Amino acid sequence: MEAFLVATGIVALAEIGDKTQLLAFILAAKFRKPAPIIAGILLATLVNHGVAGALGAWITALMSPATLRWVLGISFLGMAVWTLIPDKFDERDSRVTRFGVFGTTLVAFFLAEMGDKTQIATVALAAQYHTFFAVVAGTTLGMMIANVPAVLLGDRIAQRMPVRLVHAVAAASFAILGVITLAGGGARWGF
Repeated sequence: MEAFLVATGIVALAEIGDKTQLLAFILAAKFRKPAPIIAGILLATLVNHGVAGALGAWITALMSPATLRWVLGISFLGMAVWTLIPDKFDERDSRVTRFGVFGTTLVAFFLAEMGDKTQIATVALAAQYHTFFAVVAGTTLGMMIANVPAVLLGDRIAQRMPVRLVHAVAAASFAILGVITLAGGGARWGF
């Protein structure tokens, strides 16, 4: 349950102001059809984070526990720094309209999430916790917590959200995980 809750919280915070959340705002404004947009976000996230979680689980089999602890600790600290860097959105990410609203959202979200901080966080969290399903379910829920309101409420919440504060909290969460991991706090998980 801890893996699920940590994954949900960290990804929900890290997603605020992320390029995929900006994509959700743009798709909502462009198409004005929330149900297929939300369904596309959900499926794209499940597939993307499923692959990331599987990669994280696979990585644990490749490294010794000591090496894995250092790689994960440094990765979490790197995620803390990366979270503080604002994302830029490329309008071309939302132009794949020949697939309809659902298909456009699915393709655009899947591609925008490739190599994104929430995908990398999913890899690291799956390696950290050794619980593929809990981590993928948590990171997917975190994505939905951040993106569904963006689709449904759009500009009404964009101006009111303290993005810098949310990014600082997310960065602090990643930094705490990094320090705990480097200090050997992950010993109860086997590394």
